[in-house]
Amino acid sequence: MKKTFFASDFHLGIDARHSSLEREQRLVRWLRFVAPQAEAIYLVGDMFEFWHDYKYAVPKGHTRLLGTLAELRDSGLPIYFFRGNHDLWMSGYFEEELGIEVYHHPIERRIMGKQFFIGHGDGLGPGDKGYKLMKKVFTNPFCRWLFRQIHPDLGIRIAHYASGKSRAATPDAEKGWMGDQKEWLLQYCLYKLEQGTTPDFFVFGHRHLPINWLLPNQSSRYINLGEWMWAYSYAVFDGTTMEIKFWEIEDGNIITEKEH
Repeated sequence: MKKTFFASDFHLGIDARHSSLEREQRLVRWLRFVAPQAEAIYLVGDMFEFWHDYKYAVPKGHTRLLGTLAELRDSGLPIYFFRGNHDLWMSGYFEEELGIEVYHHPIERRIMGKQFFIGHGDGLGPGDKGYKLMKKVFTNPFCRWLFRQIHPDLGIRIAHYASGKSRAATPDAEKGWMGDQKEWLLQYCLYKLEQGTTPDFFVFGHRHLPINWLLPNQSSRYINLGEWMWAYSYAVFDGTTMEIKFWEIEDGNIITEKEH
């Protein structure tokens, strides 16, 4: 039986455990490895450290990845992309050039007989009011128009600088597991359950922690896909079980409810 694969938070464009180029090469190897067994691939946001759909220009780099995605789509493999907080500014390039459908908000979808709620995860759950306000500014049509007036060489440099400052300002306490009462995406899942949304799987990225958490209704799971800066984690669904795995890394760690 074919399987469905999920991954997120590659942040290509900056170096981490390995260089951005080596991470891109690893990602291409992963895509080519899973493609023959895949019913579909979901890329759940922050593929790049920064991406902006300019009218006549494409951000430099990532040619191996973009070419592989185009090749897989041309072969008929369904690939879906979810806009993240680092690639908010997508407006047609992936659809027109790669044939990849881009989602700008979380979706509910039935996959192989199970119900999924899928989204990048940014701006969901309690708190983080500063980012939620900033997101409204960044996605405002007039603000986007203003940014387009800046030459791409300068605009991309500004974006990378701001992204680095934001990453450096993230408190160390938020980089690890904060406890089930403070994990905002877990709290968002609980809120959705209270509102009557009861999928088999909530699937998010953004948090940069591989998480496989059984929710209190004992039938839904919160899956966080982790990231490809350090962990190289992804999830695979075989029609029954959702499993988090690690690509070319042996020391991966998954956070589960049994550990806390």
